[in-house]
Amino acid sequence: MSLLARANELADDGHRVIHLEVGEPDFETPEPIAAAGIQAINDGATKYTDAQGDPELRQSICDFYRKTAGIEVDASRIFVTAGASGGLLLLTALLLNPDDNLLMTDPGYPCNRHFLSSFNAEALLVAVSAENNYQLTPSLIEQYWTNTTRGILVASPANPTGAVLSQADLVALQDSVTTREGFVIADEIYQGLVYQDQGAPSALSVSDDMLVVNSFSKFFGMTGWRLGWIVVPDSVVLELTKLAQNLFICPSSIAQRAALAAFSDDAVSIMQSRRDAFQKRRDFLVPRLRSLGFDVSEMPAGAFYVYARLPDGSASAEHFCQRLLEEKYVAITPGTDFGFHEADQHVRISYARGINALEEAIERMRSFLS
Repeated sequence: MSLLARANELADDGHRVIHLEVGEPDFETPEPIAAAGIQAINDGATKYTDAQGDPELRQSICDFYRKTAGIEVDASRIFVTAGASGGLLLLTALLLNPDDNLLMTDPGYPCNRHFLSSFNAEALLVAVSAENNYQLTPSLIEQYWTNTTRGILVASPANPTGAVLSQADLVALQDSVTTREGFVIADEIYQGLVYQDQGAPSALSVSDDMLVVNSFSKFFGMTGWRLGWIVVPDSVVLELTKLAQNLFICPSSIAQRAALAAFSDDAVSIMQSRRDAFQKRRDFLVPRLRSLGFDVSEMPAGAFYVYARLPDGSASAEHFCQRLLEEKYVAITPGTDFGFHEADQHVRISYARGINALEEAIERMRSFLS
């Protein structure tokens, strides 16, 4: 965020800054969704909804799982939330007591561990690397699980690495955690943005006991609408409803009506074409980063980030990113935003910008490095 603020200052001073630091698609919200939001206002759909979310939208999410993944989910298990962040806050409040911990990957999305801190719980960060696909494994769970560990939080696709968990991975993780009487939270907010033939299976395909977090922000292009959802086991619905009522009252009624259009054929067609554009950007960017000396050991399988080791002889990640911004007006994110394990040797580069911007950024980096 400090880099973004400085990048905006430089832009205000007249410099043409290329923003590769922010995890937000450059595409506008698909027109059918935006039009539905406008129509919702015109129709007066501006009142409170159920704390659990609009029943019609919850059913649409069920239909989405059935059509896209063959997964049957009852609408009673779905909570529409104020973004995925609202969903994670609800799950943290429900599942964790002070001094409990969850195992999470290092690197990983930093806000997840801060949600736990808000309830006096903590993240027990587990160092991961390309060798284990930047994901937790049963052996790592065995190594790091403590008597205050209550479960694990995994992401597929993951931020900042784009790493995806396979069906076999999910089964192995669930078995390992169940043996320890724990739970699995699966962050699936980038699930629609996957660039491998087998896709990214949802944790819901493994067990109804999984707790799944998803969002309308990334694949659906609704970042500012602040809308997400969680899927939970039947056993926690009543208590989670009480929390939702007390903490949030309900999600935005207007955003929920807009999101109904996200599942229309027109909107889905737009989103699929945008996913194809992200894949082309990834395929353009990664080999060019490698040619500059960045180490990208595996092609990211999903999301819209490249997590790369800096070229040999580079300064620390934060110093590198600051100088690149000040001297060449290219904004990327230091690995220290995402954890501690070898973080100062890594950067995250977002390809949520067009090919022309990526091409110019590469040339500026080339000049910077030389």
